[in-house]
Amino acid sequence: MALLELYTEYNRVWIPDAEHVWKSAEIMRDFQSGDNVLELLLEDGTHCYPVDPLKPQLPPLRNPDILVGENDLTALSYLHEPAVLHNLKVRFVESRIIYTYCGIILVAVNPYKQLHIYGDAIIHAYSGQNMGDMDPHIFAVAEEAYKQMARNHKNQSIIVSGESGAGKTVSARYTMRYFAVVSKSGSNTRVEDKVLASNPITEAIGNAKTTRNDNSSRFGKYTEISFDKKYRIIGANMRTYLLEKSRVVFQADNERNYHIFYQLCSCAQLPEFKHLRLCDADKFQYTCMGGEITIDGVDDKKDMEETQRTFSLLGKNGFSYVFKVLAAILHLGNVEIKNSGGDKSSVSSGDPHLAVFCELLNVSAEELVRWLCHRRIVLVAETVVKPVHKKRAVNARDALAKQIYAHLFDCIINRINTALKVPAKQHAFIGVLDIYGFETFDINSFEQFCINYANEKLQQQFNLHVFKLEQEEYMKEDIPWTLIDFYDNQPVIDLIEAKMGILDLLDEECLFPQGTDQSWLQKLFNYLEPNPLFEKPRLSNEAFVIQHFADKVEYQCRGFLEKNRDALYEELVDIMRDSKFPFLAHFFQEEERNAANSKGVKVRPARPAVKPANKQLRTSVGDKFCSSLSLLMETLNATTPHYVRCIKPNEEKLPFEYDSGRVVQQLRACGVLETIRISAQSYPSRWTYIEFYSRYSILMTHQEADQSDKKQTCKNVLQRLIQDPNQYKFGRTKIFFRAGQVAYLEKLRLDRLRGACVTIQKHVRGWSRRRKFLRMRQAAIIIQEYIRGKRTVRLEAPTYVVIQRHWRGYRMRQVYQVVRLASVTIQAFTRGWMARKRYKKVCNQQKALVLQKYARAWLARRRFQTMRRLVLNVQLSYRVQQLRKKIEEQVTMLPNVLVTHVVSHVTVLIVGRIAENNIEIQRQDHEKEVETLKEEIKRLKEERVGLQRKVDEVVQTNSDLQEQVIQLSKHVKVIPELHEPFCILHTDLKPRGVVVGMIPVLPAYIIFMCIRHADYLNDEGKLKSLMNEVIKAVKKVIMSYHKDFELLSFWLSNVYQLLNCLKQYSGEEEFMKQSTPRQKKNCLQNFDLSEHRQILSDLAIHIYHQFISVMEKSLTPAIVPGMLEHESLQGISSMKPTGFRKRSSSIYEDSETYTISSIIQQLSVFHSTMSQHGMEQGLVKQAVKQLFFLVGATTFNNIMLRKDMCSCRKGMQIRCNISYLEEWLKEKELQSSNAIDTLRPLSQAAWLLQVNKSTDDDAKEISDKCTELNSVQIVKILNSYTPIDDFEKRVSSSFVRKVQSLLQDRDGSSQLMLDSDYRFQVTFPFCSSPQALELLQVPSSLHLAFLARI
Repeated sequence: MALLELYTEYNRVWIPDAEHVWKSAEIMRDFQSGDNVLELLLEDGTHCYPVDPLKPQLPPLRNPDILVGENDLTALSYLHEPAVLHNLKVRFVESRIIYTYCGIILVAVNPYKQLHIYGDAIIHAYSGQNMGDMDPHIFAVAEEAYKQMARNHKNQSIIVSGESGAGKTVSARYTMRYFAVVSKSGSNTRVEDKVLASNPITEAIGNAKTTRNDNSSRFGKYTEISFDKKYRIIGANMRTYLLEKSRVVFQADNERNYHIFYQLCSCAQLPEFKHLRLCDADKFQYTCMGGEITIDGVDDKKDMEETQRTFSLLGKNGFSYVFKVLAAILHLGNVEIKNSGGDKSSVSSGDPHLAVFCELLNVSAEELVRWLCHRRIVLVAETVVKPVHKKRAVNARDALAKQIYAHLFDCIINRINTALKVPAKQHAFIGVLDIYGFETFDINSFEQFCINYANEKLQQQFNLHVFKLEQEEYMKEDIPWTLIDFYDNQPVIDLIEAKMGILDLLDEECLFPQGTDQSWLQKLFNYLEPNPLFEKPRLSNEAFVIQHFADKVEYQCRGFLEKNRDALYEELVDIMRDSKFPFLAHFFQEEERNAANSKGVKVRPARPAVKPANKQLRTSVGDKFCSSLSLLMETLNATTPHYVRCIKPNEEKLPFEYDSGRVVQQLRACGVLETIRISAQSYPSRWTYIEFYSRYSILMTHQEADQSDKKQTCKNVLQRLIQDPNQYKFGRTKIFFRAGQVAYLEKLRLDRLRGACVTIQKHVRGWSRRRKFLRMRQAAIIIQEYIRGKRTVRLEAPTYVVIQRHWRGYRMRQVYQVVRLASVTIQAFTRGWMARKRYKKVCNQQKALVLQKYARAWLARRRFQTMRRLVLNVQLSYRVQQLRKKIEEQVTMLPNVLVTHVVSHVTVLIVGRIAENNIEIQRQDHEKEVETLKEEIKRLKEERVGLQRKVDEVVQTNSDLQEQVIQLSKHVKVIPELHEPFCILHTDLKPRGVVVGMIPVLPAYIIFMCIRHADYLNDEGKLKSLMNEVIKAVKKVIMSYHKDFELLSFWLSNVYQLLNCLKQYSGEEEFMKQSTPRQKKNCLQNFDLSEHRQILSDLAIHIYHQFISVMEKSLTPAIVPGMLEHESLQGISSMKPTGFRKRSSSIYEDSETYTISSIIQQLSVFHSTMSQHGMEQGLVKQAVKQLFFLVGATTFNNIMLRKDMCSCRKGMQIRCNISYLEEWLKEKELQSSNAIDTLRPLSQAAWLLQVNKSTDDDAKEISDKCTELNSVQIVKILNSYTPIDDFEKRVSSSFVRKVQSLLQDRDGSSQLMLDSDYRFQVTFPFCSSPQALELLQVPSSLHLAFLARI
């Protein structure tokens, strides 16, 4: 279909706008060939867009909303500037996504905010993934480079460019961090840590605050990360380009010097820096010139600690002198040069800063003062020393400071390279180029000229590489290749570097001592004015204009010659060279720079190099830069490049604010739009046949859909839908479309879906109306019948009314009689039951009274007898007292002997009387004791008989044991002989099929029986030797077969069972509760094996983790394809255009296809193996729970990193797959394992993709139900939500903010990813075995003849 035919009503276009660059408008009327206007509808009303009828230049069409927000800009149907600009804005502002692919380029928009997308979990998630399978990311580019290096055995380069403040340094840092994490060196030197440690150092000495960026790199850097044959980091090498030396002595307003100076001043009071005699940064001329001493949010003192730490990590050799030189530079800037009248200048010999400078660098103060203020002129016959005026003396001082800092910078880089030197042979490398992008300021000088020259060279290399990739793609798909016109900037490069070019004329002018910037500019006008790419400004005589590939740039010629010469008086160089400070003197020693640093690469510049005639005629800065740039291009051309373009979204550094004017300017400058233009000229939209079939099967007829050859079906459908064959081409594996054709197909698909929806709505509404009509009709008929019946009743005679009355009365009386009879019957039964209940109660009360009567009578008699006995004793005592009194009275009348006799007689009588009473009581007690003793004697006799029987049994047992001892002594030698066959036992007992009658954990029982036999022999040495040999043998087998899933499962089951046996037969009460009497009798008697139980437990834990690792490795490849990518639901398709990145060389066409059935099948294999090996059910549940967690975490993490998976239909697919897994758990009776609970985050994420996301109630529901997700994850899913059809809507930013406000108080982790490597703690609960050890049978098929039954 021709592009002109797409300008129909309701389609939308882009028209230029002064504020937003482009704005959208809707077409009000179909555009016909010959029309001179295009009627558009804007937000502020209608607009008529003028069109030339002869050569219509229509505004660019806008892509359907379904294509907006794609990961790859090349997936857009309409490829042009406004489409790119809008797509980036939607992703950056609405979805908060900073990375986007544009063919082979990764576009990175600086968010000016910390994001949770750079953790180690993210790195591991991207590791091993194909480019395009995950969301765009700097880690994806790094992984692609690493993978292509390993696969193609070719060096790679990652080129990171962009404006100052766009995030180049951070992107390069993350790239190197990725390599350090995924390719561990495995050595004790930790090279990867040293590579990362070089970043803080280079940023400290090479980065500074500018008006555009607080951490702007003021130099270019190319870091080669070296790898060995196993593709592990073994070292690195760094090359730098064009350090901005002028910043050391001059900073513009609101800018700072290099960070290291401020870090040093912030630590001036520390003891280790006291000898440097530093003070605050505002006291030094070189650090307070720009007026900015501090940076918001930056702690210079803390950064200094980090710099010192990284210095120490790279080695202290030589770095201890760095701070000394830096402090000397600061003091040199404070050396005051005075005007002494005329053309003379002077420096006070008492200047304190001069003294400190000379002391720190150990140079002569007198010589330094002299040659700062004088100059030596060498004539033919004599040498003249001439004083210079103050301005030239200050320039000489500043030149010396710049030269010292430049040498120090180079020295630090060399020391870093030495610390990162490759100890072994380098097999391959990945270079990371962090270089300045195209720059244009209000005032552009020599630095901007060199930067833009470098970008011209890089852009040329980029254009050729893009052109080459396009050609390779067409040839691979067997599509005729037509030459594409692309911008070639070779004329601009020739203008700069060719003979009689700008650099050549600049070097020539620098040879003349009296050469000036103005004279050089005049030469440029004389020689280059005919060149169309070179212009002379109309309003300035001190500038020139170059038409670069990105834009026109006006350069001010002032300072070009001085910066290109980079001159320093030879006398000052000699003073530095004669310093007693070796570190400084080495800077200025002349030494030949051979080609060793260039690794043997011979550079052939575009023009002959200038040969210096003497020491004063050194190679210029421009010539050096040209040579180093040529070397860089040689390196890049010998590698496979990968491009990262960093974009600065706004000048105010506001987070997620998008200035379209600034962005489009950078897109034009960095080559993104050129890539789009090259793609748009050919066939930019490319679909595989499977993708096309899945997406557009709705446009097929029944006959076409029934064909088995899907590729031919796609061809037939496309030929029917698009009549012009030039609008598409059929490749081997893909279909190539011209610009706009995919949008046309989307329109056809949408029309078909809309028509289908209208048809469905029509039938549903018709069915609903018919159903409602039938209900109303039925209701009307019933009402009619009722009304007609009423009318008939009124018209009929009343006779039937009387009959009805009598009949109803008769029926009611019958009913009443039945109810009355039933009531009476119920009452009779109820009253009888209650009467019987009362009778039973009375009887029970009467019986209780009788019992109480007898009980009370017995108690009364007992009390009476006790009272009577007490009364008798009292009476007896009283009478005895009275009798004694009478006797005493009579004693006085009788002789003493008689008295004594009488008293004794009376006493005997009294005692006898009392004794009689006591004897009676004791007699009764003795009778009771006699009865008790008789019973005891009887019991003892019985026991004696039983003991006699036991003695007989013991005698018999003793004789039997003596016979067994004789028999067992013959088998004592068996135990030592068991050690050697244990290795055979441990390897040969792996099941080779199902052995009939074999116990799954037979090895555990055999080993335990050997242990019990050693315990029975009471031989401690043999027992320990046996246990150590068992553990050693198991460990050896596990180490040798650490990847064998079946063997790990087998020995995990047996070690666990052996552990249970040691517990069950240990004799400890807690383990013997479920043991049989026979098992209790067979317990270990002589030794405590609790220590060996702990060792076995640790061994079991080790086997379990290795077992889980093997299962995870087998299951992981199927998780993402099975859970996310495979679409098992009928009629549910989420296929969308994928762009260039799905055509990455990382993707193999013959890769295996996984489904949810693959995952379930693999889980079933694991469960079957574990069951076959007799693994305890609790351990099986723990293993299944761990595997389910891996499935859930891996799937969830991919959702977090794949915007194309965040759709409603994909949520339905995920929940369906979760239900399949739940059914599998039920089938295997593993519901109690809580494995399904580990899928809650994934389940809630799937629910979040399906639920409505528009109202406040929806936000509240999301906040309440997504309890397993943290706020970062919820917001990420909402921002990444992608509609699959135009019927769906994107999640608005206001709704996301509502959800964020509801989640702001939620506690928990702020991590984006789940830790898929997390392991649940494994436990080995005791499980008693009912197996009788004496009944074990060892199958002969196991070939264990060395075992003998005793």
